[in-house]
Amino acid sequence: MSGTHDSGSTDTGTTNTGGTKGSGPDGDGRGPDGNGTKEGSGTKDLGAPGRGSAPRGAGRTGTARRTATRTGQYAALLGYLVFLAFPFLWLISTAFKPPRELGSMHPTWIPEAPTLENFRQAFAQQPLPAAAGNSLLAAAVSALIAIVLATPMAYVLGRYRNRLSRAATGWVVISQAFPLVLVIIPLFLILKGLHLVDSRTGLIMVYVVWSLPFALWMLTGYVRAVPPELEEAAAVDGAGRLRTLVSVTAPLLAPGIVATALFSFITAWNEFFFALVLLKSPEKQTLPVVLTHFLGTEGVADLGPLAAAALLATLPSLLLFAVIQRRITGGMLAGAVKS
Repeated sequence: MSGTHDSGSTDTGTTNTGGTKGSGPDGDGRGPDGNGTKEGSGTKDLGAPGRGSAPRGAGRTGTARRTATRTGQYAALLGYLVFLAFPFLWLISTAFKPPRELGSMHPTWIPEAPTLENFRQAFAQQPLPAAAGNSLLAAAVSALIAIVLATPMAYVLGRYRNRLSRAATGWVVISQAFPLVLVIIPLFLILKGLHLVDSRTGLIMVYVVWSLPFALWMLTGYVRAVPPELEEAAAVDGAGRLRTLVSVTAPLLAPGIVATALFSFITAWNEFFFALVLLKSPEKQTLPVVLTHFLGTEGVADLGPLAAAALLATLPSLLLFAVIQRRITGGMLAGAVKS
């Protein structure tokens, strides 16, 4: 009987403890009441949270905080988009309004009687096609020359980092802070000495000089984003420097080159001050200069034709950006280097 009782006590203590956590003070697995069922039971330990477990409300609080942060970000983005889109939407609305609605004291977003008369008057009053052709020629040629000159220079600045390259990069950044009025007189005198005043060639040269620092600074960042290990791997495989640049580096720089060319083109397309000062012949003037001709002698704007012409001047930039936006991405580098 005694042996049977001891055996049952031992089995009970072993079953209820489930480990060292349930052992009693005397080390025999029994609890304070001697039967090992109060503190040594495994069922009590199952309901207790683990050491690393967080409070139940902490997860909900973190999720609510992330949701609120993301909602605030989307709201800020939406507000920024509305801020950017408001002038363009108002321009579209104004371009299709008849004179009676343009002079109304209670303007509306959607024209009540939309008309194309403003566009007809715009083409009748000013040589918009010729001006658009001049702007297109100056913007396209200057962007192309700037890219051709800036790409090898950016590669040198991006790959060979020393004091000279850092000083050159700093000067490029500082040069963008110079106001246009500070350089227009020296530029005019230089072009006059070269007999390039009132010349499309002179205007293109000015656009190249003006956009080159920005193109150089932008392309340098893209060059530094290309892993040098790719060029080293090509050299190990036996490719020469020229073959490496053409077959390895150039395709990876394609998004940066396209993006830089786009910004250079838009900058030259919208430029007004240089074209106003350097071009005097009406047949050579660019589109931004021609748009100022819709202002009367007393500064009163012919609002309908002006809005129509401005809308037409804005469309090429938007269409160009929509066509090549897929190239403006750095995703071509994804997976190029194995970690």
